[in-house]
Amino acid sequence: MDQRGLYQPDGAWIGDVIPWQEDGVFHLFYLHETRSTPKEGMPWRRVVTSNLVDFTDAGEAIASGGPAADDFNIYTGSIVVADGVHHAFYTGQNPLNTGADGLPLQLVMHATSTDGMASWQRHPADTFGATAGYETADWRDPYVFWDDEAQLWRMLITARHAAGPARRRGVIAQCTSTDLTNWAASEPFWDPRRYLAHECPEVFRIGDWWYLVYSEFSDTFTTRYRMSRSLRGPWITPEFDSLDGRAFYAAKSAERDGRRLFFGWIASREAGSDDGAWQWAGTMSVLEAEQREDGTLAFHPAVEFRELFTEPSDPIAAGTVLSAPDGYRDTLSAEDAPSSFRLRARFDIADGTTEVGVLLRASADGDEGYALRLEPKRGRLVFDRWPRRSTGTEQWQISGDVPFAVELERPCRLDAGVHELDVIVDGDLCVATLDDATVLSTRLYDRVSGRVGAFVGEGSVTVDEFTLSARDETETSAIAVDALDADDLMTSITT
Repeated sequence: MDQRGLYQPDGAWIGDVIPWQEDGVFHLFYLHETRSTPKEGMPWRRVVTSNLVDFTDAGEAIASGGPAADDFNIYTGSIVVADGVHHAFYTGQNPLNTGADGLPLQLVMHATSTDGMASWQRHPADTFGATAGYETADWRDPYVFWDDEAQLWRMLITARHAAGPARRRGVIAQCTSTDLTNWAASEPFWDPRRYLAHECPEVFRIGDWWYLVYSEFSDTFTTRYRMSRSLRGPWITPEFDSLDGRAFYAAKSAERDGRRLFFGWIASREAGSDDGAWQWAGTMSVLEAEQREDGTLAFHPAVEFRELFTEPSDPIAAGTVLSAPDGYRDTLSAEDAPSSFRLRARFDIADGTTEVGVLLRASADGDEGYALRLEPKRGRLVFDRWPRRSTGTEQWQISGDVPFAVELERPCRLDAGVHELDVIVDGDLCVATLDDATVLSTRLYDRVSGRVGAFVGEGSVTVDEFTLSARDETETSAIAVDALDADDLMTSITT
């Protein structure tokens, strides 16, 4: 992976990102996962960027409190600023610090910075745990924001009711404050009795609409959103309510110049294998949200990332027609694609077509490789590969009854006509976007090279465009963060 546009620290992985934008600079605090044994305590680290492409490591932000501290592990939270002071609210957890149920307590904790986020001072006296009626082991991800209408600070908290069906107790609890120090319990902010938990909640406003974003892992491991005309609800479920698929998680956002950018992580797989289990944490990826006329959101990679890929070629000629009324047809590039590329495929899909899509890292005959498949009759984009997992040595023991990677399915509208797949592959990472609105991210581990192609099954498609762009290798100069103070850092990045 090139590291431009996607970020992962050396020898570690990106967990939940806590984005903060100030003076045009994105300060991306994140949970630093080393997967070391024994556990060494999780800190917040920080990277900064002004162009969403080049990321500068600003080092450890808030260190683990140590083996005996309430914040041995520092989990997700939020940043606000008041009277020139930055406030970090975060989750503290220590496996040795348990509640009455024997499970590790989760606590809301507070730290402040008076030197531009270069250093942080903890305030142990401000620590508090679950209020009455909530489980003590689920009290995390505090998101603090100013409610101008009510003239107070609100804190949204991932919580669970102490009673009720176990997988439907998830609730976004709420506390309020006038001074960012003393917090009072309030009514739940959102209580759908729908999921196990609503992680990493946040709210923001675009025009006349409020948006509530959260991540859940009981029904589908994904980040979702709701919308409302009022901060008090009711919250509407849009037709397509998720940001991405299974591999992209815990996304939180920041705004700059009217743009809403989401920072999440693309999960890695165990043993670096296509058959490996998904792991917690991975590589940071940035998506941008665009508001439609009806208030719903469309998602796609940030344009800055796409612009890293230049000088397109056309391995498949525009105007190519693939027709297979009762079969399958494909066409492939003459040579292997580079390890990093952007592929744009615009298809004019005939009415009644069963499937159409692109092949990635395919064999010369197209028999093996990865596929991004549009299924108009089912209204979905799916990720597939061949060969699939095999459970034995016999031909019939290939997983033909699992017709795609079931965790990587995105619902979408696929009426007959023109649709575009925009795919970025960078090493083992793949971010695909349909019609600049529906994103599907995943990993490509087992096949490291191969050709690209287009295919159709039981129908007809005209390939209006099929271009392949290589990565622009021009890099901007890095910033030596450890040699700068906070003011110098801000000035260097913005200039």
